[in-house]
Formats: sequence, structure tokens, C-alpha cells
Amino acid sequence: MSDQVPATFDDFLRGVWRENPVVVQMLGLCPTLAVTNSVANGLAMAMATAFVLLGSNLLVSSLKKWIPHEVRITSYVLIIATFVTIADMLLEAAVPVVHKQLGPFVALIVVNCIILGRAEAFASRQSVKRSLLDALGTAAGFTLVLVLLSAVRELLGTGALLGIDLLGPRFEPWVIMVLPPGGFLTLGVVMLVLGWHAKRSTGRANGEGAA
Repeated sequence: MSDQVPATFDDFLRGVWRENPVVVQMLGLCPTLAVTNSVANGLAMAMATAFVLLGSNLLVSSLKKWIPHEVRITSYVLIIATFVTIADMLLEAAVPVVHKQLGPFVALIVVNCIILGRAEAFASRQSVKRSLLDALGTAAGFTLVLVLLSAVRELLGTGALLGIDLLGPRFEPWVIMVLPPGGFLTLGVVMLVLGWHAKRSTGRANGEGAA
């Protein structure tokens, strides 16, 4: 693809839905499964990832003409690591409790395939404007999935959301939902529903075409 291709809203929408990094491309599953036991943790990880994604895409796209092809991956990792360090320090200063709960997963954003993949496959070949739209869409798609999984797991696992009791004292928390198996279970259900919806939409489109 050429830098001459104009930026469009499709650059944003692609990452939100058609190429969602988690439920379509199956990337970034480690933090997705590990930190979505509460909405606060999911949002913090999503915001940190979005910050790194936007910053790295911006810098890679801006400097692509001056980065030698032979050392491009190393350069991308250094750029990403710089923004991860900044994000880690900001989280520790702003929300120390959440930062402690996230543990090593903030630092592991450096090796998140979502960010390195967008830098290599898109930002290194496209204009700054398209790269920013791509980063925003990918970040929005990642955030959407993390918040959805976090809300389901926290609500069923504790009966509350962000510390607000919603299901009442009679509700018996599903402890498994805030444990690692709960992450796999919730993600599996979400992907099952999305697969069913996609298959149904395809069948309906084929039926209308045949008619």
C-alpha cells in the first residue's frame, strides 16, 4: 500500500470490528485473560496499551524514511519500550493500587504482538494520519473487548462493578470468574456468540442473494 492512499474513517473502523486484535486476530491474549478480572484493571491496561500504540505508530510513521530496513524491528522495539516505560510510570503515579494489581503485565506491553504488528504492518508503510487512525481503531477494539470481559467477570465473580453492588446480598459470587479459568470461559463465550452472529449474517446475505 502506498503513502498516497488518503486516510479514511475505514482505517479506524477496521481495528474496531473487522480486524479486532483480540476476537478476530487473536493477539494480545495474555493481558486480555490475565487482567480482566475487574473493570478497573481492564481499563487501566487498555489505556496504557492505547497510549503506547498511538505513540509508537506516530513515531514509527514519522521516522520510517530514516530507519534502516536491517534494524527496523530493533528500532520499533526501542520506540515501544520507551512509551511503555512512560505509561508504567504514569500508572504508578496516578493509580498505584491498580498498577500493583497489574503486576508485570504493563511491562509486557513491550512484546505485545498488537503493537509491534501495527508498527511493522501499517505505520512503517503509511502516512502519519492513517497510522494514527489505525492506532485509534485498534486501541478502541482492544478496549472494547477488555471492558466487556472485565464487566462480565467482575459482575458474576463479585456481584459488583467498580465497587458498586448490583446483584444484592442474596447473590452467590461465581468465584471461578475472577480466576484464570474465568477469563478463558468468558472469552470463549464471546467468540462463540460472535461466530454465531457472523454465520447467521452470512447465511442471511446468501439467502437474499439467491432470492
